[in-house]
Amino acid sequence: LKTDGTIVAWGDNSYEQCDVPAPNEGFMAVVGGSFHSLSLKTDGTVVTWGSNRFSQCNIPEPNEEFVAVSAGFNHGLGLKSDGTIVTWGNNDFGQGNVPSPNEDFVAVAGGGYHSLGLKSDGTIEAWGYDYYGQCRVPEPNVDFVAIAASYGNSLGLKTDGTIVAWGDNSYEQCNVPEPNEGFVSVAGGTGHCLGLKSDGTIVTWGRSDLGQCDVPEPNADFVSIAAGGWHSLGLKSDGTIVAWGYNYQGQCDVHAPNRDFVAVIGGAHHSLGLKSSGAIVAWGENDDGQCDVPEPNEGFVAVAAGDGHSLGLRGTPTTDVEDPGPGNVPGAAMIEILSLSPNPFNPSTEVYFETLLFGRVRLEVYDVSGKRVSTVDLGVVGPGRHRAQWDGRDVNGVNLVSGVYFLSLHGTAGDSRSVKAVLVR
Repeated sequence: LKTDGTIVAWGDNSYEQCDVPAPNEGFMAVVGGSFHSLSLKTDGTVVTWGSNRFSQCNIPEPNEEFVAVSAGFNHGLGLKSDGTIVTWGNNDFGQGNVPSPNEDFVAVAGGGYHSLGLKSDGTIEAWGYDYYGQCRVPEPNVDFVAIAASYGNSLGLKTDGTIVAWGDNSYEQCNVPEPNEGFVSVAGGTGHCLGLKSDGTIVTWGRSDLGQCDVPEPNADFVSIAAGGWHSLGLKSDGTIVAWGYNYQGQCDVHAPNRDFVAVIGGAHHSLGLKSSGAIVAWGENDDGQCDVPEPNEGFVAVAAGDGHSLGLRGTPTTDVEDPGPGNVPGAAMIEILSLSPNPFNPSTEVYFETLLFGRVRLEVYDVSGKRVSTVDLGVVGPGRHRAQWDGRDVNGVNLVSGVYFLSLHGTAGDSRSVKAVLVR
């Protein structure tokens, strides 16, 4: 995804999964399925391309007002701005049958043949294939802030920093090591899992016959994690990438110079790193050209990797703010958030606000459970319109997980209404 809202796709194109439909413009997020892809536009519509054997590319009408998308093996899910979920594609195991009431959802995740939805009250709904118990959310089903679905198991991150895992446990990938606390992120590979702790260390568990759970020393200063098919990756605070595990195709050999990275992702047998300059570096298996980043290799803000293909997201276009008119009209709020741009966002969003009084202002961020996760002091501002940024980090400077957050302003002029922000890592 590029800064101009266009999508570039490369690699395996057997099912035309790299042929982005026209008009190739106005995109804000992309997701890759097994042999198909999905993308969310700034106008709230979803575009898909690639294999359509199970109608996984046929978005139900009306195709509008989507805020997030996810792809299962051969099915798709879309979250609408009103909190409802729409599904399409393969439904052999009921993975498309959203349980009633279909409302108040804030996140979605697609697994092999099952689906997960996170509700605004912190509970998880799961449906579809349940042979391994991947749809049986353990009790108490409360206080979740993020969800993830793999082929045969599911994971949820709680507000207290603990991880819950359930489903296929053939490699003990559901046995989170003690102490199960202080986690800020979670990732799952093929039979192995990783959890990032708030102190910058990585905890691994599950299958490790290829060394995918052997974090190299020093296990410190990590800010992000990713899991490939049978390898693992960690991004350090100094912008370097560490990779370990299966390396037959060189997926653990980070290309030099190993510096200035801001994001990392693992594919089945290849890896990608996003640099602070907006360029993508790719290494590992390249049988389908999944490591051949198209020119111009610049302006990227996010990366994704599938089995035999890769996707790059260029910067989400800034949404123009419609002038709401003079603020000093009868009944107008004394301080108000006018817009967030972009939203959904990664890694930061711009807060455009107006205050009618001179004084100190702070921005507060809350998760879906109502817990305050970040406070940003904006200093003393005068009457008028202003811009501020939130970088998606908590009070300790640690990257928060994907999910829905609520932003509000507080200060001399009073309190603003809360505005929903969707963080997509």
